[in-house]
Amino acid sequence: MPNLIEITREGRVALVRLNRPAQLNALNLALAEELVAATEALAADRSVGAMVLTGSDKAFAAGADIAEMADKSAEDMVERDFFAIWDRFAAARIPKIAAVNGYALGGGCEVVMMCDFAIAGEGARFGQPEVRLGVIAGMGGTQRMTRLIGRSLAMDLHLTGRTMRADEALRAGLVARVVPDAEVVSTAMAAAAEIAAHSRAAVRLAREAVAKAEELPLGEGVRYERALFHRLFGTKDQREGMAAFLEKRPARFHEPDEAAERGA
Repeated sequence: MPNLIEITREGRVALVRLNRPAQLNALNLALAEELVAATEALAADRSVGAMVLTGSDKAFAAGADIAEMADKSAEDMVERDFFAIWDRFAAARIPKIAAVNGYALGGGCEVVMMCDFAIAGEGARFGQPEVRLGVIAGMGGTQRMTRLIGRSLAMDLHLTGRTMRADEALRAGLVARVVPDAEVVSTAMAAAAEIAAHSRAAVRLAREAVAKAEELPLGEGVRYERALFHRLFGTKDQREGMAAFLEKRPARFHEPDEAAERGA
């Protein structure tokens, strides 16, 4: 049986490609388990600074695998806590960029939103069509989409099941950039390489601070950010980065101090 994901490395960046082309990269449990295990391993590898997740030219992922779910009962779904494994992908402490060509529908769109940001091709299409199957999103789609693009547009997509073009997704804030289809992966890899060149500790805490903005009131969020800012003054990377700025030279970041990242 072929691997359901393929991983290649370019310097400090890992390119992870979903590999179920005949099924338009439909997300079954086996793929989820393989992707989550790989993502957690990459997050623990200090030689990796960021990852890019992509699919094929036709589909990033056209949704969850309906054939795997169609005959399940409510008891089956509750007993297995179906889709809970994706919480581990979202929580993995590695910068994740989605590079999207083709369809990112249902679970595929939800995985895009679990990444830190997305770069889409001009031909990409996004949507949450679960209502057409008599169900709703189950991997966080209603929650993440509402936070990203607002209540009204999220309601539109979840209640109608319509598909959103890449230009609309960009205006709405669902994706960060739209580029020609042929440049999606290379653009995402370049962005990931830029991230991976920065201080590992600073990148991790920046991700954490931005994520907390969705959960905390402004005053609490500012205090949380400030505490992380203060913590970074215990790292070698802070000393190197500021010294390099003052000396007008590129920073040469060290491996981060484990003490500074512990608990972050």
